[in-house]
Amino acid sequence: MAEEQETFFSHLVELRDRLIRIVIAVGVVFVPLAFFARELYSVLAAPLLATLPAGGQMIATDVVGVFLVPMKVALAVAFLVVLPYVLYQIWAFVAPGLYAHEKKLAMPLLAASVILFFIGMAFAYFAFFPMVFGFMAKFAPEGVAWMTDIEKYFSFVLTMFLAFGVTFEVPVIVIVLVKIGVVDVVKLREWRPYVIVGAFIVGAVFTPPDVISQFMMAVPLWLLYELGIILANLIVRPAAVAAGESDYRPPSDAEMNQELDRAEQQARDQQT
Repeated sequence: MAEEQETFFSHLVELRDRLIRIVIAVGVVFVPLAFFARELYSVLAAPLLATLPAGGQMIATDVVGVFLVPMKVALAVAFLVVLPYVLYQIWAFVAPGLYAHEKKLAMPLLAASVILFFIGMAFAYFAFFPMVFGFMAKFAPEGVAWMTDIEKYFSFVLTMFLAFGVTFEVPVIVIVLVKIGVVDVVKLREWRPYVIVGAFIVGAVFTPPDVISQFMMAVPLWLLYELGIILANLIVRPAAVAAGESDYRPPSDAEMNQELDRAEQQARDQQT
């Protein structure tokens, strides 16, 4: 019991140390980025500013918003810069409890997770934002000055970045579920109609209330689900072949009865 408590507290100490390292890493990157906070916010606001009508601009209704919002942008960028290091710290904490074959799969999945998350953010920035903001600008009624508060804009784009980043993680999630045996590829194919409906529901919940936004999240979510099925099938099938399970078929009841009859007959022959 004492050894278990000592092990538990040692894990807590290690977790604390790794969290401190993550905070320090974010702080080290944030300090120089803070000097370019205004420029970073200008880059973030570029998709909206490009679609505003002539003379349109963003506004700040909070007294300190013009300072705090760019600083939040710089902090978010700092976290994204050190995200690979953050994932490495998480990996270093959980790796000792994993088996060798799990470690081989975990590292590629972690790398793929980072890449896919950034791809999702890039899709939101370069494809989703221009399309949605352009639609909103054209839909604004005559005589209405379409402007937004910088705090609300930051909250909106951060939510969309997270939503699309997680959406693009679907292939990794599918592969993990198949690899750990929660579900198989056949069942995933059977779930396809429900996933398509669920994708459009997710798009309707997390995007603005227009059809374009819904389609721009739902369609990639569905296609990434299909990609996850393909990759999971490619990964699991070689593993099954290597384990000698590709040709394995459990015996039927008739075959089991035949084996029992054969064993009984052999026993009677030995007695006689």
